[in-house]
Amino acid sequence: MLLPVMLWSMPVFAEPLPSIDIRIGDGQGEQGTSALSLLLLITVLSIAPAILVLMTSFTRIVVVLGFVRTSLGTQQMPPNQVLIGLAMFLTFFIMSPTIAQVNEVALQPYLKGELTQTEALEQAAVPMKKFMFSHTREKDLLLFMNYTKTEKPASYEEIPITVLVPAYVLSELKTAFQMGFMIFIPFLVIDMIVASVLMAMGMMMLPPVMISLPFKILLFVLVDGWYLVVQSLLLSFK
Repeated sequence: MLLPVMLWSMPVFAEPLPSIDIRIGDGQGEQGTSALSLLLLITVLSIAPAILVLMTSFTRIVVVLGFVRTSLGTQQMPPNQVLIGLAMFLTFFIMSPTIAQVNEVALQPYLKGELTQTEALEQAAVPMKKFMFSHTREKDLLLFMNYTKTEKPASYEEIPITVLVPAYVLSELKTAFQMGFMIFIPFLVIDMIVASVLMAMGMMMLPPVMISLPFKILLFVLVDGWYLVVQSLLLSFK
């Protein structure tokens, strides 16, 4: 069956392949500007994962979900792909009002030609600053403002993005670890009870984790743990 196809394609490949030429610009001296715009676009796409992780709710969500899996002691269950996928969709859900505002005040005017690229970026930063500022502790913000000797701004719009982003991430990590501590407590109690019972029965060679794992999973299922965790995450961003 392959022989007729190969014989038919031989004359085609015997002919010289057409050359492909990619040009940047319109041929009227704008190659430099277009090349710079292309370079900026590639740069933005390369740092898009960092923007998703550091400027949205993704950090808190993925850390809390990691604490849930660690406290259960289920090793790689749920897998990393499931946790990251859940964290991403929860992030899109939580950030949807902010993303809609960015689209309204920055993206659509830019596509219509009403704003330049610089103006669009400045307008897009305002809703993101508002979201980050509402979840940033004053202590963390003052840490970076004092380090850079930045004057106290009149509103969140005047805070430099280079100051607000690290302060926001620091606040998110603290909040996520606080939630993780509260998640750990009930499972730690189960581990202690199982270890005490095994020690009282003289089964010191039996790993307590092996016995407590089914009880922890049972408790998590009975209280509808995933629902409570996701509910707590959603309420923490109100």
